[in-house]
Amino acid sequence: MEEKKRNTFSSSLGFVLAAAGSAVGLGNIWRFPYLAARGGGGLFIVIYLVLALTFGFTMLTTEVAIGRKTRQSPLTAYSSLKKGWGWLGVIASVVPFLIMPYYCVIGGWVVKYFLVYLTGHGADAAEDGFFTGFITSQYEPIVLLFVFLAVCAVVIYMGVESGIEKFSKFVMPVLFILVIGIAIFSLTIKHTDADGITRTGLQGLKIYLVPNFEGMTVKSLFLTIMDAMGQLFYSLSVAMGIMIAYGSYVKDDANLVKSINQIEFFDTLVAFLAGVMIIPAVYAFSGVEGMSAGPSLMFVSLPKIFAEMGVVGNIVGALFFALVLFAAITSAMSILEAIVSSLIDKFKMERHGATVLESVVAFIIAIVVCLGYNIWYFEYKLPNGSTAQILDIMDYLSNNVLMPVVAIATCILIGWVLKPKTVIDEAEKNGEKMRRKGLYIVMIKVVSPVLLVILLLISLGVMNYILG
Repeated sequence: MEEKKRNTFSSSLGFVLAAAGSAVGLGNIWRFPYLAARGGGGLFIVIYLVLALTFGFTMLTTEVAIGRKTRQSPLTAYSSLKKGWGWLGVIASVVPFLIMPYYCVIGGWVVKYFLVYLTGHGADAAEDGFFTGFITSQYEPIVLLFVFLAVCAVVIYMGVESGIEKFSKFVMPVLFILVIGIAIFSLTIKHTDADGITRTGLQGLKIYLVPNFEGMTVKSLFLTIMDAMGQLFYSLSVAMGIMIAYGSYVKDDANLVKSINQIEFFDTLVAFLAGVMIIPAVYAFSGVEGMSAGPSLMFVSLPKIFAEMGVVGNIVGALFFALVLFAAITSAMSILEAIVSSLIDKFKMERHGATVLESVVAFIIAIVVCLGYNIWYFEYKLPNGSTAQILDIMDYLSNNVLMPVVAIATCILIGWVLKPKTVIDEAEKNGEKMRRKGLYIVMIKVVSPVLLVILLLISLGVMNYILG
């Protein structure tokens, strides 16, 4: 009876768009282009595609299959699969709980920039110190994070079909149109700088697509591979409980293999187009140097480029941050749903109460994150060598430590304890053929856990000593 009462997506399309919305987040928009520029352009893209078809496919299939098989949220799914493995569900649920508050803070930043460009004040965002001045202010970031969180909470409050699915079916097509439109515009850009040097978007596209082996060493190739794997790992929303929660809402007669292939395709396409959208424009205005801006690319470098475009820059900026906002909301929704579904399954709470409770808790913690940029500011040295404050520490713990641990343990559980047949049988339960079955077995048992252990060692700073 419990299984029949569980909410479900009304169609495979609804599931695919919701899952793709979760996967297509802030990381796709700013992190993929930055890593591609740093990792040899086309070389990074080729490595990313290979990993998407192997590692990404393996982890995504595993989590969605666990969700549909158990009809449980991440907190309770693992213990339902195997007695004594409930601890893994707890860790998998801690991850979205940690991510939700600081993701909403960043979401509030995106709201700020969208409103700035929407009201025609894009030139202000390009001024030195604008971003720092905003995030260190005491009240505005809190108000805007509340707006962002409220939108996500309302969608989750409305439920799986009426909230998540309907919102995703509306937002995702708009998001794809915006990505494609801005990418095409980026390719048409032609700019002459103060030194009389003319650069075009098409030249930037060539740098993005053509593999660059100049100065490549075994060490740098290894680091590029791990960059691509790390990006894919975080981009696909695995090891966060999200795909288990969404998988639990997939109907038994849905073609799981086909849906997973579509999610892979959409996520990779948007990540690739994000590069087409950003790298040609950045190159045209800033040259190769501007492409290595890193995390500051979206909030500092791009506004300066939009300002140099003149009047049209304000329109492009508004469209760009609308796109980023949509991507951020669909991802934050899925993070919130992973927590809410766990509260519902474990503590038998009603959806409405669970949504309100987690939203209030997330808001309180998010306020602490905001204050970490002003009255509670401090600097802490992370094991990977970077300097951090509250937001960075939460991001490091969730993304760099707990997520790899969850993924490694999941590989051990499915690959060695329960055996890969558990997932394969779920994927083929309606007679579908899992064409990459042999690949899946090798990846879940050996390759994926080894790669994940290396990724964890890099995050903990251990590999720095090994590689020198």
